[in-house]
Amino acid sequence: MKKTAILTLFAILVISFFLDSCDQNSYHTPERQEKHKIPQESIQTLSIEKSTVANFVGKSNNYLTKRLGPPDRIEPSAYGYDWYVYSSFENQYMQAGIKDNKVVTVFVAGDGVPIKPFKIGQSVTSLLKEIPVKSEITVNKTDDLFRFELSEEEMNTRPLIPFHDIFAQLYFDKFTQELSSIRYLDKETLLLQRPYSVVYRGSLEKQPEFSEKLKRKIEKGQEQQILDITNVIRLKHGLAPLEKDSKTAKVAYNHSKEMEELDYFSHTSPTSGDLADRLEAGKVKYSQAGENIAAKYTDGPAAVEGWLNSQSHREALLNKNYTRLGVGVYGSNYTQNFIKP
Repeated sequence: MKKTAILTLFAILVISFFLDSCDQNSYHTPERQEKHKIPQESIQTLSIEKSTVANFVGKSNNYLTKRLGPPDRIEPSAYGYDWYVYSSFENQYMQAGIKDNKVVTVFVAGDGVPIKPFKIGQSVTSLLKEIPVKSEITVNKTDDLFRFELSEEEMNTRPLIPFHDIFAQLYFDKFTQELSSIRYLDKETLLLQRPYSVVYRGSLEKQPEFSEKLKRKIEKGQEQQILDITNVIRLKHGLAPLEKDSKTAKVAYNHSKEMEELDYFSHTSPTSGDLADRLEAGKVKYSQAGENIAAKYTDGPAAVEGWLNSQSHREALLNKNYTRLGVGVYGSNYTQNFIKP
């Protein structure tokens, strides 16, 4: 019943906009470099069609919920906004970041959600014929200037596209050469997240601080988002979705926590051994298992897209034999433990 309702809501959304106007060893960590320079460059902007969820950015949360209905979940983020998550329809996924009763960012994966001039599954070749990708994007904020510098890899896998007063971060699947997901951000959210190397004149906004209790809520929200997006990707590739496994999730969380606290990054723990050892200690029964780890990503959705573009991580994420998944997030460390009971 709910899946049909959500699909209808997305259909209404399109109409409304027209009317309104096993061990995985490699990983990727985005570079973050901050230097003081004065960039001098103007932004080349593109236009957004009205029939796209990008137009939610800047609108009120009431505007969002009137068109999509109440979210399936509301989860805090590490950047001071709350995610309104729409995940009921299995191959359509959207989460909108709400701060001070206003939409500041939108992340979309799966088919059917309007994101013109883009389309999930669109070939990179056809997209780049229409959309210029630059290695440097300059952002002005009052008297401060910021220039994001993208590496060649970032331009090929997650370029940043400026639109009049918002930005689109495109996540490409480099193996299929298709658009996998998209994130829209307003200027303030982009400058807070700083997902690329940045050169600036002025001052950088400080990251918000949270209580330990709220930090855990943020982590748990990311864990569920990672599971949801993983399943959207699996469905796109014709694979069965994975079920959440609580015992395996605890093992994954403990590994992320230890990596953060002991400041290491490895599938082998200096205290609890390898994945097989950890699953045995966690009393997880399995016939096959695999693990993905990541660190220093902007958030859970970004981590999933990073795994998708790493051959070894991709093999685990798209392994047809796995049926259950435990996700553990602690601080800036992410762990996926896949099992087949």
